[in-house]
Amino acid sequence: MRSSDGKTRDLVTSRPGAGWDYSLTRHPYHHIEQPKGPHYCVYNRRHMACCFDDHSTEDGYWLLRQKAAVLNTGEFPLQFEGPDAEKLLDTLFTKDITRVKVGRCGYGVACYEDGGLLVDGILLRLAQDKFWYAQADGDFYSWARAHAARLDVNITDPDVFVSQVQGPEALNILAAASDTGLPDPFGYFAMATVSMGGQSVVITRTGYTNELGWEFYTEPHHDVDALWQHLSSAGEPFGMEIFGLDAMNIRRIEAGILNAGSDFNASTTPYDVNLGRFVDEHKADFIGKAALASASKKSRLFGIKCTDGEPLISAGVFIENQKQGVVTAGAVSPYLGHGIGYALMDTHNSSPGDIVQVGCRDGSQQSAELVSLPFYDKDAEIPRGKRVDIPERSR
Repeated sequence: MRSSDGKTRDLVTSRPGAGWDYSLTRHPYHHIEQPKGPHYCVYNRRHMACCFDDHSTEDGYWLLRQKAAVLNTGEFPLQFEGPDAEKLLDTLFTKDITRVKVGRCGYGVACYEDGGLLVDGILLRLAQDKFWYAQADGDFYSWARAHAARLDVNITDPDVFVSQVQGPEALNILAAASDTGLPDPFGYFAMATVSMGGQSVVITRTGYTNELGWEFYTEPHHDVDALWQHLSSAGEPFGMEIFGLDAMNIRRIEAGILNAGSDFNASTTPYDVNLGRFVDEHKADFIGKAALASASKKSRLFGIKCTDGEPLISAGVFIENQKQGVVTAGAVSPYLGHGIGYALMDTHNSSPGDIVQVGCRDGSQQSAELVSLPFYDKDAEIPRGKRVDIPERSR
């Protein structure tokens, strides 16, 4: 039975005492979050804040859309280093990672032999033979180790943690926080190393929101308190605050960004969930290549536009009273003014514009429309800095 029934959920909170939490890891900025009243999910065995007592989910959403928000994530960077690091990663990922240059990063997905999806994440190339892969939730480490036999590559946990600074003021904050100003160039999916308050920090022009933004990587050698104080001081004039995953979840659904393990899993191919552009079939070989060559290239994942309700995760999607799919994500968009979500259909027979019935959080069944993703900003102009209009909060 799933932990969520649509009415309650199980989150982690801190309480006095010692006990059975040996396999869980706190983010380095956990103590910074504590005064805000955080409630955590467990992601890659790391705590990631879903919400805070000091502000609402809707307040967090508008903070992201209008100013700047920080999320200390549960992403798990793995380090691949050695002469065969590129060879191994190019075998594990569906995309040709040999084209990722030193000082750049790329989006990488890995599949099983049958073409089912294992995990996704951001690959950083720090040197010719050294990479970090900031993976989504999933057991990628064991998978990589199993396929590294007889290769000259060392796969380790570098004890690195990822945080995001996202929103229209994000690059202004970076310019203020960097001791030498904004890196130039620093385009979409760029990587750089900057000095912040005298500390060298790896940053990337990436994020999980499709807003203007960047991510920074906290390493074991950093003075965490000094680094946060420096960044917080730089961000304060721009209204930067910490927020939670619940608020970010609304924006990522609007943007068509997927969550590993729920929106896709071992039963879905990249083509099933609109990730076919990240499959380079011309590559000599990669895990899952043969299966993907014969797989349907049509998608069976769609957006849900529901004007009268909030789609409930795991609820059925019905056509003419027959269950044809499942809701994998759901929320109410404060910007769009209606319920949104994802529908993973059982077959490839559905299309944008189809009318369906979906289960909603209030227990009702509501009519909804299947739509193409993302819900807006189809050309991703916002994260590229080409669209700079800031939406107004309606209430």
